[in-house]
Amino acid sequence: MRSIDVSERRARLATRHRLAPAHRVADATAIAEAMVALHATDPATVYLSVSARGAGLEPAHVEKALYEDRTLLRMLAMRRTMFVVPVDLAPALQVSVADALADKQRRTYARYLAEVVEGEVGAWLADVEAETHRVLLERGRATGAQLGAAVPRLRTRVDTAPGKSYSKPTNITTWVLITLGCEGAIVRGRPNGTWTSSQYVWEPIESWLPAGIPVLPIAQARAELARRWLYTFGPAPIADLKWWTGWPLGEVRKALALLDIAEVDLDGATGIALADDLEAVPAPEPWAALLPALDPTPMGWQSREWFLGPHGPALFDTFGNIGPTVWWDGRIVGGWGQRKDGEIVWRPTEDVGREATAAIEAEAARVRDWFGEVRAIPRFRTPLERELTA
Repeated sequence: MRSIDVSERRARLATRHRLAPAHRVADATAIAEAMVALHATDPATVYLSVSARGAGLEPAHVEKALYEDRTLLRMLAMRRTMFVVPVDLAPALQVSVADALADKQRRTYARYLAEVVEGEVGAWLADVEAETHRVLLERGRATGAQLGAAVPRLRTRVDTAPGKSYSKPTNITTWVLITLGCEGAIVRGRPNGTWTSSQYVWEPIESWLPAGIPVLPIAQARAELARRWLYTFGPAPIADLKWWTGWPLGEVRKALALLDIAEVDLDGATGIALADDLEAVPAPEPWAALLPALDPTPMGWQSREWFLGPHGPALFDTFGNIGPTVWWDGRIVGGWGQRKDGEIVWRPTEDVGREATAAIEAEAARVRDWFGEVRAIPRFRTPLERELTA
């Protein structure tokens, strides 16, 4: 069994995640492809994840890829999390993850709709979805409020907590739009405001893909997603792949059975890797990076001890969301934040030495330039980030 120690895993992380300076690129879509997908629950994360891996890029380059070239798109995927993904990965994600999310959404909402809708709820909801998509195709783009005005049934109100003190009846507009997004019928377009805004308009998927998202066999889709994850994040325990995809273990094993996989020794634990990807990866020169909250690198594994060490309590919130992190040569050594005046401040969680300090300061200056006049508070705040920006 091939043995791959922590130092080699860190070398793979540096090069394949395009964090070492020699491996950074001037292409936002290539960065998303290298990471499989970019976390987008917090809009700023997408841009800052690209910044950390980019050479000569600015926020406008990310916007161009998203809204002009349309080589990237937003979609709900793994663990019902928002991602920005390369368009060529959308078919695999749609079949292997998003379709199941859409089905789950409909089952959940049907319980509440049954109280206010006459007749068969499934047929009624399908008709509302079809009308909403049709109106959006005619208009090209619209906000949720505009669609609610154009499709009266979107204003159907339901009570998700009848009889409770916190009951707050709401209309189903957002429910239907999220379900259509999960199904791949509509997508989030350019938001109002800066690149930190989440006030999106909706557009039909035909704006990105005229024929819609191609349909793949589900086994092929899952195998392709597992292959991409293994190249970027492998070698790793199979439990990490299960956690990242959100699939049941049986489905993970079925996907891996379609790939040529090798077991490897990870310092005494068993991991998996692509069988043709066992060659040693040369370590780059020592490197520094400031990664944003929910960056895809630390969120790519469930088992993070080999790069996180004992620093989790300061850098994660109570729900398991990681905040802004400082990296030195393949491991987390601190956290950072942006103050109201735009200053980027950071604090080491261990002694890093003069060389690392100088490199981290240079990265902090690079992040400050990327922000410009924009200010962004992470959606999920962590103890260290709060302290630094108080």
